[in-house]
Amino acid sequence: MNESRLTELEAKLAFAEDLLDTLNQAVIRQQRQLDSLQEQFRLLHRQVRDSQSDTEPTTPRDEIPPHY
Repeated sequence: MNESRLTELEAKLAFAEDLLDTLNQAVIRQQRQLDSLQEQFRLLHRQVRDSQSDTEPTTPRDEIPPHY
């Protein structure tokens, strides 16, 4: 194998390693974003569930419209 081919292969390998590292960092960043969004969704779901349980009528009298 001549020297120029070896140099070319080394350059391609270095580029591939750099690209792999860049993609890995992107996946790590996206996973952090997903984790954050899932936590926010859980909190919002809990808030909605709690607010619905606070407003649900507990007796038939509570179901009477306010104009009666």
